[in-house]
Amino acid sequence: MAMATAACRRPAVMLMAFAMAAAVTMSSVPPASGTTTLQYDFYSSSCPKAEETVRNVVEPMIFNDPTMGAAFIRLFFHDCFVRGCDASILLDPTSRNTQPEKTAIPLRGYDAVNKIKAAVEAVCPGKVSCADILAFAARDSAVVNGNFAFAMPSGRRDGTASSASDVARFIPSPAFHLQDLVDSFAAKGLTADDLVILSGAHSFGLTHCAFVTGRLYPTVDPTMNATFAAALKKLCPPPASGGGGRAVSNNQVTDPNVLSNQYFKNVAAGEVMFTSDQTLTSRDDTKAMVDDNAANPVAWMARFAAAMVKMGGVEVLTGNAGEVRKVCFATNTAS
Repeated sequence: MAMATAACRRPAVMLMAFAMAAAVTMSSVPPASGTTTLQYDFYSSSCPKAEETVRNVVEPMIFNDPTMGAAFIRLFFHDCFVRGCDASILLDPTSRNTQPEKTAIPLRGYDAVNKIKAAVEAVCPGKVSCADILAFAARDSAVVNGNFAFAMPSGRRDGTASSASDVARFIPSPAFHLQDLVDSFAAKGLTADDLVILSGAHSFGLTHCAFVTGRLYPTVDPTMNATFAAALKKLCPPPASGGGGRAVSNNQVTDPNVLSNQYFKNVAAGEVMFTSDQTLTSRDDTKAMVDDNAANPVAWMARFAAAMVKMGGVEVLTGNAGEVRKVCFATNTAS
C-alpha cells in the first residue's frame, strides 16, 4: 500500500498531468481501421461500469505486486505491435493453432487479464472486448505506478488469429539500434517522438539477464557507465555460467516500481539496460528529446499519455470486425 500513500502525497502533480494529458489525448484520437473510430466512454450505455470494474481489479493487483503495472503495459505494447491492438497476444495454444503469439516470448500478466475479464463479464456479459480490457489495464497501471491519469478511448474488437511467427517480424528487439527502432515504429504509424516517449516505460518493471549480458560480456559496452556495469555484473553472471533467466529491475537507479521520466535521466547517464535504450542518444534529434523529457516530468506524462492513446489505435478492429470474446484466452468458436 506504500504506492497508494505516495500517490496521495502528490495530488497537484497528478491533477496537472491529467489536465495536460486530457487536453492532448482528447484532441488526437487516431483513426481506426474499421467502420468506426475509437470513442471515449464507448461503453457508457452498454456497460457503464466497465472501466470502473477494470480499475477495481487492477489497482489491488498492483498494490499486492507493484511489478504488475509494467507487465500490463508491456502486454499492451506487444499486443498492438503484432496484428494491432486486438488481444491476439492473449490467445492460448489450441489443437488448430499450437503456436500463437504468447508462445514466442515469455510475458507476465495473462492470468491477471483473465481475472479482469471474468470480473467484467460478471457485470456485463459479452459487452467488453479483451482488447479494450488490456488497454484500460495499461492506462490504470500508469495511474497507480506513475501517479498520472488520462482517458483511454475504446471500441476495439478482439481478433481471432494469432501467430508466433509475427512476433519476430514486428516486435522491436532490445538489441536494435536507432534506425531499426525508428523503422519498426514507423511501420505502425508511430514517430521517432513516440519511440522516445514510450521508451519511458522502461523506467519500471523487470527484464531478464539474458537481454543484458550481451552488453556486459566479454567486454562492457563502451556506452554503458562503468560503475553501473560493474553493479550489473554482480546481478547477471556471464552467459556460460547460466543465470540468463534471472529477473532484474529495469531501473537500477531509483525505485524500480515507479513509472516516471527517471528513465531519460538514466539514458543520459549511460545507466540503462538495453542497446535499444542507449541508442536513443545516438542522433541529435532523439537525444534532444531524451534531454527534454528528463528535464520536464509533467510534460513527459502528458506526452506518454498521448502516445499510449495513439499506440492503442494501431490497426484496431472496430464495428462488426472481429468479435467480443467470452474469455480472453480463447476465441468464441474455440471456447
